Amino acid sequence: MIGLWRNVLMMCMVLVAAPAWSADNDYLMGTGDVLRITVYGQPDLTTESRVGENGSITFPLIGDVKLAGSTPALGGADIAKRLKKGGFILDPFVTVNVVQYRSQQVSVLGRVNRPGQFTLEKISRLTDVLALAGGVVPDGADTITLMRMNDGKAEYREIDIIALFQLGGEASNESVQDGDIINVARQPMFYIYGEVQRPGAFRLERDMSVVQALSMGGGVTARGTQRGIKILRRDTKGALQQLDTQLADLVKKDDVIYVKESLF
Repeated sequence: MIGLWRNVLMMCMVLVAAPAWSADNDYLMGTGDVLRITVYGQPDLTTESRVGENGSITFPLIGDVKLAGSTPALGGADIAKRLKKGGFILDPFVTVNVVQYRSQQVSVLGRVNRPGQFTLEKISRLTDVLALAGGVVPDGADTITLMRMNDGKAEYREIDIIALFQLGGEASNESVQDGDIINVARQPMFYIYGEVQRPGAFRLERDMSVVQALSMGGGVTARGTQRGIKILRRDTKGALQQLDTQLADLVKKDDVIYVKESLF
């Protein structure tokens, strides 16, 4: 089942890997964006300007207009209101278009096909940004970490990738913001040795039991036994513990499973 969901995830990443970017009216303008502002019937007022560090542009007749944090539609409405209030134009119709996007950038790190920094050209969600990064590679984890600065402090959120594509998953497919860092870690591993067909390190799937882990190791050899299987596991302080286990017990990250030789 886990493998099926990962296949669905990869397919979805491919499907949305080339979104049609445009100056949607839900895009929040910001510092560095280059804007073209036109007033219907007033070609002399056509202005192309870059949003400055103070979040504003200078527009003819009305001076500085703060546009950072506003959408193109709201920005156009604000300019029209000021033109009308100043008595310059009776009923102005103003449009604002973003011609160069520079303000909002997010970084995607870790186990993706194209890690790097990406510029957002509209309101984007986690799945959109993962698609820009080419999707998660096969050994990527089923969860991602979203780091966001809030009032100068870093906040970390763990988000379940698989849940994004289940019923109700849209609730966790939140919008990303300028400066967000998304990290996809390597999938957790477990280790198995002793009397198994294929000892070694294996990918830890969600809710994996000991018997499932044994099957990934090819099963117990003719000399081995399923009785008395041990797990070596680190506690919260990092100390290594040896635990008795049952076939139905769940395997945890970095567990080492030991299958002993049968005495009979």
